[in-house]
Amino acid sequence: MQRYTATTKFVRISPSKARLAAGLIRGKSASDAEDQLVASGLKGGRLLKKTLLSAVANAEFQKEIPKERLVVEEVRVDDGPRMKRSKPRSKGSRHPFLKRMSHFTVVVAEKQGA
Repeated sequence: MQRYTATTKFVRISPSKARLAAGLIRGKSASDAEDQLVASGLKGGRLLKKTLLSAVANAEFQKEIPKERLVVEEVRVDDGPRMKRSKPRSKGSRHPFLKRMSHFTVVVAEKQGA
């Protein structure tokens, strides 16, 4: 069974927030997954939808498989680099905080028995 992958790197969203959207689409058909991401209203869903559509386009371009026969086989949200920033605090000190980034990977495959 052929698998088609799309990766998006350095997305400015915390991985924990993006994983909430990723959990919504695991194991669903590609068209259902897209509808679920649009309806969720999550920022992670909006960003993950782009990666999903890219994986579907890869499958359609390489083997001309229609979107209705594709299923989301794997969704990964990995940690990316962190931007270190800080805010000034009292008595000349500072308070550091991290701006996290994510790497998205979406793998789609053709449905079994299709």
